[in-house]
Amino acid sequence: MKDAIYPQVRVAPERLLNPETVEQLLNRLAANPGIRRILLKGQSIPATVPYGPARGAVNPHSRRQTIRVLGEEIQLHTHVGMIDMELETDEVLPAIRAACEEVFTKFTFRIQQGRFMKTKPTVSDYAKYGPNADEILLGLVDPKSRKGPVILQGYR
Repeated sequence: MKDAIYPQVRVAPERLLNPETVEQLLNRLAANPGIRRILLKGQSIPATVPYGPARGAVNPHSRRQTIRVLGEEIQLHTHVGMIDMELETDEVLPAIRAACEEVFTKFTFRIQQGRFMKTKPTVSDYAKYGPNADEILLGLVDPKSRKGPVILQGYR
């Protein structure tokens, strides 16, 4: 695979986001055809308690909810703190800023440009998807996860 050079941005709000806020923002961002990939980053919210005396018990966390993005239901597994995006061109940056300003009305945020996602296959990518992995999946692999990333059908 070749090393494609696409601009990348990170939206870094000053606080962790509620599922409702994530849903509003993702619906605005996913409507933009200039965004190739969106990666949600944050603290993991496991379905069961992973350690301690309550190990294996159900983890009743209020932030582990199902959201609807582009008509598809997505189960949030993280308490979202940052959103990384890979863009087709820099021309979509004003639309990203406008979407963030519409949603983040009660707190501030920063939009940073840089390199936040992998652009070449890693060992984890190879182990999970093989040598002919789809380039859209590169860098999105969680080696511990038994599930793959969520790909919106209407988006791609």
